[in-house]
Amino acid sequence: MKRTPDRTDLHGPRVRPGGTAADACAVAAAALLVLAAALIGTHLQNRYGVLRVGWPPLVGEWMPHAGPGTPAALVVAVAVVAYGPSLAARLPWRPLLLAVWGGALAWAWSLALVDGWQRGVAGRLTTRHEYLQVIDRFHDIPATLRDFHAHILIDAPDNWPAHVAGHPPGATLTFVLLDRIGLGGGAWAGAFVITVGSTAAVAVLVTVRRLAGEDLARRAAPFLVLVPAAIWTGTSADGWFAAVAAWALALLSLAVTGRRPAWTGLGAGLLFGLTVYLSYGLTLMAVTAAAVLLLGTRRLRVLPFVAAGFLVAPAVFTALGFDWWEAYRLLVTRYYQGAGGVRPYGYWVWANLACTVLMVGPATVAGLRRGGAELWRPGRAAVPRDPAARLALLVGSALLALLVADLSGMSKAETERIWLPFAVWLLPACSFLPGPRGWLAGQAALALLLNHLVLTGW
Repeated sequence: MKRTPDRTDLHGPRVRPGGTAADACAVAAAALLVLAAALIGTHLQNRYGVLRVGWPPLVGEWMPHAGPGTPAALVVAVAVVAYGPSLAARLPWRPLLLAVWGGALAWAWSLALVDGWQRGVAGRLTTRHEYLQVIDRFHDIPATLRDFHAHILIDAPDNWPAHVAGHPPGATLTFVLLDRIGLGGGAWAGAFVITVGSTAAVAVLVTVRRLAGEDLARRAAPFLVLVPAAIWTGTSADGWFAAVAAWALALLSLAVTGRRPAWTGLGAGLLFGLTVYLSYGLTLMAVTAAAVLLLGTRRLRVLPFVAAGFLVAPAVFTALGFDWWEAYRLLVTRYYQGAGGVRPYGYWVWANLACTVLMVGPATVAGLRRGGAELWRPGRAAVPRDPAARLALLVGSALLALLVADLSGMSKAETERIWLPFAVWLLPACSFLPGPRGWLAGQAALALLLNHLVLTGW
C-alpha cells in the first residue's frame, strides 16, 4: 500500500534551512519594484496619457468596494491558511486533486463576486473589446475563418474588437460553440472561464508530482489555491487559455514518465496545437515543454505522438481557410495601430514584471529566489536528479518564457491576464518555503486588498 506522506515529509529535508533574510530581501525588492511602477506610471499617465491604464501598472481604477463575494473570500482565505498545509500532507492523492480544484473554484468565484454578479461575472466578457460582441458574425464558421484576416486591422471594414483581432480564431470559437450548445451570454461565458480555468491548478500538481515528486507537489498545493492571479483567472478568457496550456504540459509529463506514452503524448500534442490557435503568445509554452521533455525518461519515444497530435489543429484551421502566419503579421500591425503603438516600451519592459509580482504574490518571489539557488548550486548536473533542482528547472523554464514575452514588446500592459498561462507555473516555487501558513496569509492579504481596492479591468 502506498504511504501517505505525513507532516515530516512536507516540512523535512526537502526544504533547506536558512535563507530567511534573503527571502525578505527578495520580497522587499519586489515590493519596491511595484511601488516604482505605481509612482512612475501614475506620473507618466497623468502627464502624458501614454500608458493607457487607469491604475498603473494594472488595468483598473481605484475604487474601494465590497460585494457578496467578500465574506466568502475571507472564509476561503482563513480556511486555506489554517488547514491547507495539513490537508495537503494527509489527504490521499486523488482526493487532494479534487480538494485543490474545489478550493481554487471557491477562491476564484468569491473574488469575482466581490465586484457583484453582473460586474464581476456576467458582464466581463460582453464589453466592447470582448469575444461575445461578435458571436452573430460566426453563423457560417468556415466563411468567417476564410475572411478573418480582412478584419484585423483598425482601418479595415467591420474590424474585429481588440481581443478578437488580437487572438487566433480559436479563442472566439470557444464562445461561439458555447452559444451553439445553448450556453450563450456573459453569465455562461464567465462561469465557463472560472470553472475550467481553475483546473490549471490540478494540471500543475500532476506535472510537479511526475517530474519532481509527490512531496514537493503536496507542499505547492495550498499555494495553487490561494493565488492572487485568481482575480484575473475568473474574469478573462486567458484563464481558459492557461488551463489548456497547463493540461498540455501535464499530459506531456505523463507521456515522458509513463509506460504507455501513445495516448498521453497524442493528447498533449492536440492541446498544444489548440493553444497556438487560442493565443499567439502561447507558442512560448514550447520553452516549458522542452523542460518537461528534458526531465522525462522517454522523450524520444513520445515525440512522434506529440507531433501527430499537434498537427491536427493547424490542419483543420488551414483547411478552413485561416492562415496563422498572415494573421499574426496583420496583428503586429494592428497592435501598433492601437495602444501598443503609444505605450512606452521603456516603462513596460520592467513594469510588466511588477504586474507579475502582483499576480503571483510575495511567497512566489521568495520561492523563486530559493529555486534559483537550487539551480546554481555548485556541481549541478545538466539534468538534475534531486527533486528540488528538477522543480527549479521546470519553474525556471516558465520564468524564461515570461521574460522572452516581456522583451518581445508585444505585451506592453495587460500582462496580469495575458501572462496567466506562464504565471501558474511559477507558483510551485512556493514549495521551497518553510512556514507555509505565514506565506499563505501574505498571498491572501495581497489578493484581498487588490480585489477590494481596485476595480480591475478584466
